[in-house]
Amino acid sequence: MEKLARLVINTQNALFSDALKRTLRKDGDFTVYVEDQPGNVLNTVNRVAAEIVLLEVTAYTPWKLSERMKLRDSIRKTDPDCKIVFLVDETVDSRIVEGVKDAKLMGLIDQFVFSSISSSYLAALMETL
Repeated sequence: MEKLARLVINTQNALFSDALKRTLRKDGDFTVYVEDQPGNVLNTVNRVAAEIVLLEVTAYTPWKLSERMKLRDSIRKTDPDCKIVFLVDETVDSRIVEGVKDAKLMGLIDQFVFSSISSSYLAALMETL
């Protein structure tokens, strides 16, 4: 039996996190952990030895891009191999989207996705990391 990749999700909305969790379990080969509190993400990533962390970026604290980049730095310090993916709503604020795209172009994150993508595409993309 193939080992399931461990993935941690942290989004602003618990309902959205739940939907992502169900999607990734159904359409992908993942063991999914949802961490509701942004301040606990690093502990959860370390506790479950996550291979991927999916972090929503919004215009609000503590989900702002600058705060997510600090969290990314902390994750990289403890586990440089953990893949970091930012999730952003491309219809809300073009400055946030551009900042996330820049983070990817500079190699600071492994991937970014728009919240409008299909569930099957999300699962397929996560499997390629």
